[in-house]
Amino acid sequence: MAEEFHRIRRLPPYVFAEVNAAKAKARANAEDIVDLGMGNPDSPTPPHIVAKMIEAVQDPRTHRYSMSKGIPGLRRALAGYYANRFGVKLDPETEIVATLGSKEGLANLAQAISSPGDTILVPNPSYPIHQFGFIIAGASARFIPYTPDDAMLEAIVRAVKHSVPKPTALIVNFPSNPTALTASREFYKELVKIALQHDLFILSDLAYAELYFGDIPPPSVLEIPGAMDCTVEFTSLSKTYNMPGWRMGFAAGNPRLIAALARVKSYLDYGAFTPIQVAAAAALSGPQDCVAEMRELYRDRREVLVKGLHQAGWDVPAPDASMFLWAPIPEKFRHLGSVGFSKLLLEKAKVAVAPGIGFGEHGDGHVRIAMVENNHRIRQALRGIKTFLQGDNVAPTEEVHPL
Repeated sequence: MAEEFHRIRRLPPYVFAEVNAAKAKARANAEDIVDLGMGNPDSPTPPHIVAKMIEAVQDPRTHRYSMSKGIPGLRRALAGYYANRFGVKLDPETEIVATLGSKEGLANLAQAISSPGDTILVPNPSYPIHQFGFIIAGASARFIPYTPDDAMLEAIVRAVKHSVPKPTALIVNFPSNPTALTASREFYKELVKIALQHDLFILSDLAYAELYFGDIPPPSVLEIPGAMDCTVEFTSLSKTYNMPGWRMGFAAGNPRLIAALARVKSYLDYGAFTPIQVAAAAALSGPQDCVAEMRELYRDRREVLVKGLHQAGWDVPAPDASMFLWAPIPEKFRHLGSVGFSKLLLEKAKVAVAPGIGFGEHGDGHVRIAMVENNHRIRQALRGIKTFLQGDNVAPTEEVHPL
């Protein structure tokens, strides 16, 4: 009776546990920790979205069970977003499902399309649900490089040829969490060509589509001719509209995959609370000034953070998109691994970051820094980091492994 359940045995211990425990202990000792670890937006949801939620919740008819696949008005609003933003035409009835955040949608689609023994191609490093959603479903993950270039495309072809059984699906996530890399339409063209040639499904996580800092907005895979034959894309309102706690996301694309997801969800939930869906439709269809303001907020934080880290002697590249910096561990501390360095940064600089190994073994040389505090707090974090890095600190000699 003490033996762990089968699916639980397939999940490793939570790799952020050590850092989270150290952070909790520091705060219990009344230490002021600047938390740049979790990608949890700190700005409020725009007022017009909140107002729509309040209006809807006052209607007793919205207090009943909702629709698992999303109310029609919300699905039409997402179709309008895709048409306006990407030039992609979607059928709200057959090509869109509302999800409880993109994370839930990915996990439930994994349950819908995976069989024990299936192989899924997953970039490494990547957001944990990309791998573990399928592992929970009984599939196995084969890792591929996470750079939107020829090396990644060649690795996909090699994996298809040399995996037994042949992979059934491929995960992509650009702009990326955690690496902040972006992909071009040219990359997606080659990716779709490979997927159609080798009978692969593409599952695209587009949660950071609107958080970009250049002149060219990140594209959608669904823009590419033929992509609808093999692709489902997941989007989220969490970052775009500062709605992380509202848990509102979407899946859009191939009707067969969308139908599979909708069928699984119909057994598991009745959809998000209807007023949340009404507010989400208002977010997608209403004024978009708040999205531009959100981009400028993160652009400003990026400039402050990158400049300050460079002044502290930490050479961190400026991201082109997302709300994260993917920071290589300074050479002096690289032997500690990402968990050991994260704990040391917490202890000495009073700054919490996410250890890169939490996103896969190939992330262990980095930490992820989230731009989720205001500039005053970021500057406070930078002072602590600068004092730590430029002081006479002797790096511990032992590597700290995750639990």
